[in-house]
Amino acid sequence: MIITGGKYKGRKITAPDEKITRPTLSKVRQGVFNTLYSLIGDFEGKSFLDLFGGSGIMGLEALSRGFGDITVFEKNPKVAQILKKNYEMLSLKPNLKVGDSLKLIEKIDKNFDVIYIDPPYYSGIYEEVFSQLQKLNLESSIVVVEHSEPLNIEHFTLIKEKNYGGKKVSFYQTLIE
Repeated sequence: MIITGGKYKGRKITAPDEKITRPTLSKVRQGVFNTLYSLIGDFEGKSFLDLFGGSGIMGLEALSRGFGDITVFEKNPKVAQILKKNYEMLSLKPNLKVGDSLKLIEKIDKNFDVIYIDPPYYSGIYEEVFSQLQKLNLESSIVVVEHSEPLNIEHFTLIKEKNYGGKKVSFYQTLIE
């Protein structure tokens, strides 16, 4: 896999075994960050949370494009080691939390500008993830979801949706009351 934009553009990273993870395609990554730029503008100094890290490519893309604060959750310890090595190849140290994302969400103590959700497909946990996020009283986060199944999300506003073959990427914003 290759980072598609920013200061690390063209740098290769290692993808974990595809039986364990499903890395986000380069055209999808480019589309996500282009859409995010149209929604929030310059990424400089903004924060990014990747709830299901896998190879770490989304966090690395975010760092490469100017996000200043990246946090990555990954459940599988073997995958987390590959993710960590991918950051180290660029002389970076990830803010990596190893464990079940649903349990780690409960421990979030700050607001993120962007939250990226790409759990294993057909895991059926999308609504549960959003339910956990809703409890955090996020101020004004953009929540990006890569999915293939229809979603029924409450307490968040769908602001944009893009199709990439059999995949959809939906952009939600937290409701400010």
